[in-house]
Amino acid sequence: MQQLIEGYRAFRQERWPAERQRYLDLATNGQKPQTLVITCSDSRSDPATIFNASPGSMFVIRNVAAIVPPYETDETHHGTSAAIAFAVLSLEVRNILVMGHAQCGGVSAALDNSIADGVPFLRAWVDLLDPAVQKLPHGTHDRHTLLEQEAVRLSLAQLMTFPFVAERVNAGRLELNGARFGIADGKLELLDKKSGNFAAL
Repeated sequence: MQQLIEGYRAFRQERWPAERQRYLDLATNGQKPQTLVITCSDSRSDPATIFNASPGSMFVIRNVAAIVPPYETDETHHGTSAAIAFAVLSLEVRNILVMGHAQCGGVSAALDNSIADGVPFLRAWVDLLDPAVQKLPHGTHDRHTLLEQEAVRLSLAQLMTFPFVAERVNAGRLELNGARFGIADGKLELLDKKSGNFAAL
């Protein structure tokens, strides 16, 4: 906790004075982010840092492996889906970016069943990546990187199962994009919509 307190004090002394008016505007007028970022909970892959984002500029959903679940209408708990619905229907974001990253532990768990042993909820969650795992070519040595990329493609496809997302995409009111962040080299790979391949910026 002490580290958090020290970080807060640094924020108040250094960043708050420069951002004070922005926070006041956000408090008075509410948030109107243009982009929803769906990314991993991994502490090494922070979208606000990666994109040098200002307060209020991005609505962020973080979960294990940046997974978008399929659209479901049962009465159980759907935290990621609820956040997607809020971003699209209430905040009216214009862009959704699904961003995976290198060395993703959730992807590792999808490839190695033993990783989720003893961790409640994790196995059922990463099993959502099974369709992506099934697409991996046999005999490849780089299954982890390929699955990190394929997981982004799968999440983008799952977004289109949400009727309110598909409607806005088809009407040109919402754009979907994919990316993968390299922790070791800091490079960002963007998914090319035409080729379906990832290429570094």
